[in-house]
Amino acid sequence: MVKLGKLESEAEQSFKFLGSDEKVNLKSVESLQEIDVSPVKITKDNLKQTKPWVHFVAGGIGGMAGAIFTCPLDVVKTRLQSSEYREMYKHQSVKITANSKGIRSTFITNNPLTQAGVHVSETMGIIGNVYKTEGFRALFKGLGPNLVGVIPARSINFFTYGVSKDVLSQYLNGGKESTYIHLLAGISAGIVTSTATNPIWLIKTRLQLDKAKNKAYKNSWDCFTSILKYEGAGALYRGLSASYLGSVESTIQWVLYEQMKSLINERSLKNHQEGKVRTSWDSVMEWSQRSGAAGAAKFFASLITYPHEVVRTRLRQAPPTKDGRPKYTGLMQCFKLVIKEEGFISMYGGLTAHLLRTVPNSIIMFGTWEIVIKLLSDDDSVPLS
Repeated sequence: MVKLGKLESEAEQSFKFLGSDEKVNLKSVESLQEIDVSPVKITKDNLKQTKPWVHFVAGGIGGMAGAIFTCPLDVVKTRLQSSEYREMYKHQSVKITANSKGIRSTFITNNPLTQAGVHVSETMGIIGNVYKTEGFRALFKGLGPNLVGVIPARSINFFTYGVSKDVLSQYLNGGKESTYIHLLAGISAGIVTSTATNPIWLIKTRLQLDKAKNKAYKNSWDCFTSILKYEGAGALYRGLSASYLGSVESTIQWVLYEQMKSLINERSLKNHQEGKVRTSWDSVMEWSQRSGAAGAAKFFASLITYPHEVVRTRLRQAPPTKDGRPKYTGLMQCFKLVIKEEGFISMYGGLTAHLLRTVPNSIIMFGTWEIVIKLLSDDDSVPLS
């Protein structure tokens, strides 16, 4: 009885402490219940944005990679756009032939797929012709000034586009992206890039059009000094108006690319929100899709705006003589004269070579750009640039 009474007394003394602990535990449970443990909603606004300087560096490296791999096609494209080489290659064009009873006859097909095949054959034939008559190095003519132009051009383009998009979206659209923001940012990037790099592209064009025999220029520096001496500093900006017109192409490409990339990113975010585990293969596939989107965007943009490429090349090609007046003096004058003398179809001269170069170039460039961004930043999220 004495022990039982002692236990009751100890229990009564400790009860208030047990109650205190229980209340604390209950409050802890209640506070935990108030915490929102639902899945975090990941949106574009939550994902880390890439810094502008990273775009600058990545754009230059991506542009360099694309230019090196596609330089031979760039040489062919430039020559097919030029009036000098266009006549030379006319008789070398591949024609579709039929053999009936030993008699060969030539006919022209209107089938677009067959014509595309013929154009590809022509392009490959010209590459082979250049290799045989001028050597392997001729396939990379103008690569030096091309790289000197591509690296800063792509760096400036990606940097200006990224900064313009951020500034415009902040001041014009409450910090949100939209199609017209992409449009304005693309125009801004195109104008800045064209103005800064036009002299380099003019020198590159002159070197690519310089024939193996009776060369007019020894190298890039000789070309630069010759232009200044015989044509004046203003000649370095020939074709600038066509380059500004060409900014429409890059703008269309940016807008289309942003739209396609947005669809890819939204699907990735949806999979994440549904609890699907992201694997390395998923990352590779999404990277491939974004790179492919860049190529597809370039394809459609080139089809729409290609004539400006021909006009720009004609405006940049050298005059008949060093002291002579250039045949093409302005944007509209060049348009009218080319159509008058050669027909409207000539405005698409070198289109196949252009597409064969620019589409894989865009795929390589944008793909490399994303890889470099991953390496230079600690951002594991999908690049939204």
